[in-house]
Amino acid sequence: MNGDFEHQVKLLSKVLFAFLALFLVLFGGLFYLANKPQETPEVLVEVEAAPQDDLIENGIHVATGFVEDEGMKVTIQNCTSCHSAKLVTQNRMNREGWEATIRWMQETQNLWDLGNNEELILAYLAKNYAPVSKGRRQNLKDVEWYPLQ
Repeated sequence: MNGDFEHQVKLLSKVLFAFLALFLVLFGGLFYLANKPQETPEVLVEVEAAPQDDLIENGIHVATGFVEDEGMKVTIQNCTSCHSAKLVTQNRMNREGWEATIRWMQETQNLWDLGNNEELILAYLAKNYAPVSKGRRQNLKDVEWYPLQ
């Protein structure tokens, strides 16, 4: 009887091993099917993109934020090769201020000689990035003032 029990245990272990192997093969197959890349070829359509470097909307050069005017391209070529266009557009100076800034960059930042382009750049900057007079603010109305003690 003891030999019969051992035979049944061996038979049961073989059956369990077969089920385990079948389960692993089935699970592996399902995993492969779930993660298998699509074999259908994708259709690629070539779309010619419009050049964005020279796009101007509402009088503003989209890539840099510069105001469209004579001398804009020369200013972009000479200024944005070293620093962001935002550094130019956030500043407001008169012609002398812009010229002093250019001289400072030539002396301390290794800015090259602008040659004949300097006049065009200075005219562009002085016209489009000149100081804006803000004037005085409006008087305050409907304010309940209290005496200071």
